[in-house]
Amino acid sequence: LFPPAVRGSEGLYMVNGPPSFAESTAFQRDSGKNCKAVAFSKDGSLFAWCNGEKVSVVNVTRAELLHSFDLPKAVCLEFSPKNNVLATWQAYATAKDGTAGVPNLQLYDLRTGKCLKSFIQKKMQNWCPCWADDESICARNVNNEVHFFENNNFNTIANKLHLQKVSDFVLSPGAQPIKVAVYVPGSKGAPSFVRLYQYPNFGGPQSALANKSFFKADKVTMLWNKKATAVLVVASTEVDKSGASYYGEQTLHYLAASGESAVVQLPKNGPIYDVAWSPNSVEFCAVYGFMPAKATIFNLKCDPVFDFGTGPRNAAYYSPHGHILVLAGFGNLRGQMEVWDVKHYRLISKPVASDSTYLAWCPDGEHIVTATCAPRLRVGNGYKIWHYTGSVLHCHEVPCHEEMWQVSWQPFLDGVFPERAIRYQAVPGELPATEPRPAQAYRPPALRNKPVTSSKLHEDEPPQNMKSQVGGSDKPLSKTALKNQRKHEAKKAAKQEAKADAQQGPAQVKAPQNALQNTVPATTTGDPEVDKKIKNLKKKLKAIEQLKEQAAAGKQLEKNQVEKIQKEAALLKELEDLELGV
Repeated sequence: LFPPAVRGSEGLYMVNGPPSFAESTAFQRDSGKNCKAVAFSKDGSLFAWCNGEKVSVVNVTRAELLHSFDLPKAVCLEFSPKNNVLATWQAYATAKDGTAGVPNLQLYDLRTGKCLKSFIQKKMQNWCPCWADDESICARNVNNEVHFFENNNFNTIANKLHLQKVSDFVLSPGAQPIKVAVYVPGSKGAPSFVRLYQYPNFGGPQSALANKSFFKADKVTMLWNKKATAVLVVASTEVDKSGASYYGEQTLHYLAASGESAVVQLPKNGPIYDVAWSPNSVEFCAVYGFMPAKATIFNLKCDPVFDFGTGPRNAAYYSPHGHILVLAGFGNLRGQMEVWDVKHYRLISKPVASDSTYLAWCPDGEHIVTATCAPRLRVGNGYKIWHYTGSVLHCHEVPCHEEMWQVSWQPFLDGVFPERAIRYQAVPGELPATEPRPAQAYRPPALRNKPVTSSKLHEDEPPQNMKSQVGGSDKPLSKTALKNQRKHEAKKAAKQEAKADAQQGPAQVKAPQNALQNTVPATTTGDPEVDKKIKNLKKKLKAIEQLKEQAAAGKQLEKNQVEKIQKEAALLKELEDLELGV
């Protein structure tokens, strides 16, 4: 079942899935050291690879070679959703005399093995044509416009979507009608925008299902949910002009096919590391903010539903059934993972996969593979297969002089594996679960024999359910609603305070501020000049009293302040004389 394919300097081979993990004998190992690309079909029945000599296609279940294409330089492979077409790409090269090179993007009919069409595709980025899931349409971005082909007839362009300069597009998943999300970058002070269209209605802005414009975008990532009802757009700039972040600046936008759009308000400033839709299509998780990063689940109103608090994380992975979420910290983080039951918001396990560069869920929703691959890391290459309860079921390390470049599960269509009840007890593993020792903070020799005092740079925020319990309502409060609620409460408190003051009445005199005001009653002489002098003297004596209090508290006084205190006796004498003359 679901064998992972492993590609590296030792060649290409497949491993049987749980529980055996032995190398698969059904797939014959390709021992060439030059395997550039591999691809499974969407349903996992077909497998293609290029070994530097040719591209081969096999039927995985029958272990039967179906086709072999003479494409030694192919570096990218992709199957169409229903396995009718294989797309291959090799680096584009111009002829020696400077004329246009030969077409480098080939589309092969997998029934006949014949080449359906060849195109020139210079850039590797977005090289592959995009098919609808039923293969009724296929689309390519050509010179800033999107060309649509129908029913795999690549000799006729059935439709074109032409805007100012379409930089990127994504077709919606699932059944008809097919929707298209397109991104047009801003220029000359105009904003960038993302628009949603329903194929083939492309008659200008009025025909768009939804539109969202924004500044601050050098590139965008567009993510459709599984039901094709909404798109999340992560807009990024290369440089953060405020200088706050090395990673540029990111904003998260939401567009619904019904026409609604919004900016997703993230409670913590900083980069947006990852955004993932739940397979249920009604929630999404964002990992964001300066480290330690926050992770929050939002609903389709862009209101927070559950906040996982802060922690060392930069990625989110939903299980295929959507009932489990893995939050992980890879790259420059230490590989800590948090596995959450997102139906009951309960933490299942906290395994650690150090130095991992890759994580993927198995289609059964029970197992996870983590891998350390070259060229991201050239030492300690290998992979581990985990159960989500934190147990390592299998561990493979390649020899120190070899490299592993890729590992990928065999895919399966939705519904093949039923959703199982979540387990919280760790299943028995191949390796004993070893808790990594936390790194000890450096302590100078003078403090090493003394009790350890906790001194954190920051306190991690705990997880919290964002659904408001006020009035028994389960509807989560938005950021604006929470702000308005706080304002309302503050106003209410201020009113009550004012009411209490009014009830006390004007007769109540404020408590005396110092002993001097107690001992010296307010007197009037009838002579305004003398009254003014008395008032000034009292003011000076009050200031001296405050200086004496500061000195008693250990504050170093200035020279002129000390001189003021020395004049206290003379000022008291002068005040007494003025008052006796009354």
